[in-house]
Amino acid sequence: MIEEGWPSRDLAALVVPLIGGLVETGDRYEPYRVLDESGTAVEPVAAFFCDLLAAGRAESTVRSYGMDLLRWFRFLWAIEIPWDQATRVEARDFSQWMQVAGKQPRPHWRTRRQSGVESSATASGGYAPSVCAHSETVLRAFYDFHQSVGTGPIINPFPLHRSRRGGRANAHHNPMEPFRNERSGLYRPRVPKQDPAQRAG
Repeated sequence: MIEEGWPSRDLAALVVPLIGGLVETGDRYEPYRVLDESGTAVEPVAAFFCDLLAAGRAESTVRSYGMDLLRWFRFLWAIEIPWDQATRVEARDFSQWMQVAGKQPRPHWRTRRQSGVESSATASGGYAPSVCAHSETVLRAFYDFHQSVGTGPIINPFPLHRSRRGGRANAHHNPMEPFRNERSGLYRPRVPKQDPAQRAG
């Protein structure tokens, strides 16, 4: 059920073109770059990457974050919303789209008739909960960074869970329920715990 006053979006008909890309540059000061459809670097992402590297994050981390950010920007380009005007509505729709129908198998190059798209109408299923959870964490950090330097929206479109917005952690915790992750995002799905025996195998 859509909250009153919140616009609805037809996610079933949404087509997200596979435009832009994440490229390796060979430059140790900017090892990865997210590009838009024209091949131009997405500057808000470049600034975030610079901050990550200055904080000592590994290049592999930058690459991983870049994949999540590219997916988010493709979604925004498809719905024609500037990144700095995204709200909880877009974050909510993106999170649902990822969990339900965001992932689409790429056709073999011999059978590809047109440029690939990530389409809710034809996708075989959503991303794994662990991928969705990682994406939510990355996007919340991305907007936190831009808030801190005054270049992003006033309100982070990926907020913390209501129980994490202020006050003492676990102040209203039900002793019969397990503790929540103290930095859990509102749109972060629960990731099933893997059996240790399965991990060992």
